[in-house]
Amino acid sequence: MQREEKQEKDQEAIREFGQLTLKHKIHLLSVIGEVEGHECLPANSKTTKYEHVLPQLAAIEDNDEIQGVLILLNTVGGDVEAGLAIAEMIASLSKPTVSLVLGGSHSIGIPIAVSTDYSYIVETGTMVIHPVRMNGTIIGARQTYDYFKQMQDRILYFITSHCKAKRERLEELMMDTGMLTKDLGTILVGRQAVEEGLIDAVGGIQDALSKVKEMICTSR
Repeated sequence: MQREEKQEKDQEAIREFGQLTLKHKIHLLSVIGEVEGHECLPANSKTTKYEHVLPQLAAIEDNDEIQGVLILLNTVGGDVEAGLAIAEMIASLSKPTVSLVLGGSHSIGIPIAVSTDYSYIVETGTMVIHPVRMNGTIIGARQTYDYFKQMQDRILYFITSHCKAKRERLEELMMDTGMLTKDLGTILVGRQAVEEGLIDAVGGIQDALSKVKEMICTSR
């Protein structure tokens, strides 16, 4: 009976939050779809809600039974403040953390991908680097563009503080006009993200799980 209740609880956690604690006391967190911030996205959109993720990360830090965290990413990006909040929380965990970029980790998904102690990307995974953008009506004043620049600087500072990529190179990739149609930015595929210093290695779920277990053993 207890086993059935645990399975039900696990299934509910996956359905509601995309999270699960694996057999070896490794907590699995998935960041999928769009990172939702203060405004709710349409019901038919796949989202990762930061108000679900932040309390869970705090609970992970406070739970002595959880020994490591594995983060799976397949996100188009989303709300800057929410994404940075999640990335800062992951970076401040005392437990070993590993990320694995699957389909993609675009835009504000990049800080989340690099916030872990070690990161992987699959061969076909993609990462899109572009300047800060905002939808809707904005005030066409200098202060608005100063705010955009400040926000972009915060993102760049976090990324370069948690990976091997250089700020000047990231800015160059952000402002590339030759790759994205009618826009600025660069798409990095698999090994390119490793070569640019954003991600530590190319690998899959086996590599990521093995790395978490190895880090747990060495941290004891």
